[in-house]
Amino acid sequence: MTPEQPMPEFERRAVKPIECLKRGWDLIKDQYWLFVGISIVGTIIGSAVPLGILMGPMMCGVYLSLLKKHAREPVEFGTLFKGFDYFVDGLIAALLHAIPMVIIIVPFYIFLFSAQMAMAMSSGRNGEPNPAALVAFLSVLGIGMPIMLLLIMLVSVGFAFTYPLIVDRKLSGLNAVKLSFKAAMGNFFPLFGLLLLNGLLGLGGALLCYVGLVFVLPITHAAMAVAYLQVFGAAPRASLYAPPPPPAFS
Repeated sequence: MTPEQPMPEFERRAVKPIECLKRGWDLIKDQYWLFVGISIVGTIIGSAVPLGILMGPMMCGVYLSLLKKHAREPVEFGTLFKGFDYFVDGLIAALLHAIPMVIIIVPFYIFLFSAQMAMAMSSGRNGEPNPAALVAFLSVLGIGMPIMLLLIMLVSVGFAFTYPLIVDRKLSGLNAVKLSFKAAMGNFFPLFGLLLLNGLLGLGGALLCYVGLVFVLPITHAAMAVAYLQVFGAAPRASLYAPPPPPAFS
C-alpha cells in the first residue's frame, strides 16, 4: 500500500457472532476437507519455527484461500503457500502479535513454576505438601490461568483482522495491525463473543482427545473471515465483478 492511499473504511458494531459461524460453515462446506487440510498444514508449518516466523505467511495463506472462496475464485491446496507472497508483512504482523503474548504467558509460567517448586521444597517427610504452599500453587493455577486466557483473548481481538487486511487490502504488516485494532475496538463486544464461541468449539474438539480440533479449526477461521467481511467488505475483484460475457449464437 502506497502512503497516499487512504486506509479502508470499516463498519462499527457490524459483527454478528452466530451469523459468522453459520456463514463461515456455508462458505467452506462444499470444500470442507480441502480447508481442513489447509488449516492443519498451515498450523503445523506455522508452528515449526518460533516467534511466528512462518505463522504469519501461513495465516495469510489461510485467509487468502477463504477470501478467494468467498469471491468465487478457484481455491486449491497450493493457495495456502501463496501466503509466502506476503512473507515480510505477515512476519511483521506475527512478531507484533507474539510480543504481547510472550509478555502475558511467560510471567504466568514463572509464577506457576515458582509455586510448584515452593510446594515441592516444603513437603514433609511423608511427602505431603505444606498447606500454605499448596494454596499458593492452586491460587496461581486457579486465578492466574483464567486471567492469562482473558488477556490472550483481549489481544487476539485486536489482531483479528490483521491477516485478511494484508491479503485483501494489501496493507503493510504494521498498517494492518493498526487498522485491525481500530476496527476491533469498534466491534469489541461482538468480536469478543465470536472468539468465545470459537474457543468453546475448540474446547469441544479438545475434549475429543484433541482430534476434534482438526475438524473445527477451518470453521473458526471461516467465521473470522466472515467477521472481517462484515466489518470491511471485500476488496473488488475483476473476476467477481466483471460483467458476464455475451451469449454465443450459432
